[in-house]
Amino acid sequence: MQQTTLKRTPLFERHQAAGAKLVPFAGWEMPVQYAGIRGEHEAVRTDVGVFDVSHMGEIETRGEQAEAFLQRILSNDVSKLPLGGAQYSLLCKPDGGVIDDLFTYRLAPDHFLTVTNASNHEKDLAWFVEQAREFPGAVVRDSADDYAMLAVQGPRAREVVQAFADQPLPSRMTAGRRLLTGRSVLVAGTGYTGEDGVELLIDPADASAIWDELLKRGATPVGLGARDTLRLEVCFHLYGNDLMEERDPIAAGLGWAVKEETGFIGADVLAQTRAAGPTEKLVPFKLTDKGIARQGNAILSGGEEIGVVTSGTLSPSLDVGIGMGYVRPEFAAPGTELEIDVRGKVRPAVVATKPLYPDEETDG
Repeated sequence: MQQTTLKRTPLFERHQAAGAKLVPFAGWEMPVQYAGIRGEHEAVRTDVGVFDVSHMGEIETRGEQAEAFLQRILSNDVSKLPLGGAQYSLLCKPDGGVIDDLFTYRLAPDHFLTVTNASNHEKDLAWFVEQAREFPGAVVRDSADDYAMLAVQGPRAREVVQAFADQPLPSRMTAGRRLLTGRSVLVAGTGYTGEDGVELLIDPADASAIWDELLKRGATPVGLGARDTLRLEVCFHLYGNDLMEERDPIAAGLGWAVKEETGFIGADVLAQTRAAGPTEKLVPFKLTDKGIARQGNAILSGGEEIGVVTSGTLSPSLDVGIGMGYVRPEFAAPGTELEIDVRGKVRPAVVATKPLYPDEETDG
């Protein structure tokens, strides 16, 4: 049996020193938690947390045809991406299935950086390279080894990072170079938690110094466990759970990031799907009694199976079971009562509205 060596981020020894529980994730040895998921989750909701997300991949695209090339493969309108701007989009197959969801930053008029999901980086890169053959004026380069990446998130995140930055941080959905402790860092006003904050793309040699500075200033180290509970409370999609090649972004509720008029790969199919209406819809839900739904649990109505859970957890902020799942469109309206088969026990649930947190019963 072939043994695969897990990759480690430049901060691996820092995680060990902080007492992290390390687990395999997308080919990497990553911290799933330090002191505990609930405490780390609450630190991000109420103060400031720092995540090592150096397992994410990066692809650079440069050249006079860089914009035209990205417009062909990304679902959003790249021509509307301003200098220093950030944009969310989908990478789709010709049949409209989702290869990955991505963030792209325009660093210069003809220079873009796209961040990929760790589990999809090699697949995404191969797709970029293949499609770029039709655009000789676009140069695609794997730049994953050029960056470590930290996400600093929470109500105090900007305050903490600003304290050792040379100039004001980029605003939400923008990015730019800043000096942090004298080191050049690409700072982006993006995140995956529903809180304010920044993501830092750092020379790997500088990652430990930036990490140490953040902890010294009060940031709590946060692992992948709380990253998942945080993103699910605000209904952010996780590839491999809520997004996949077998499903399309219209069904996933991401039609806002799909601009068919740009002619991206899969646009014609998705235009038809939007016009006809998807055959299933991704909905957020809350359990109305005890129980925690998990990926793969059947969603029922009156004993009939009408969908499947794609993500589920216990919400630390709401203290109830929450999740997302695909259901037939007639069961997608908020307030619709559902049942979820949790290991043979049927648990009552209700279709909710996005985001799950904060909701009408929580402040904010």
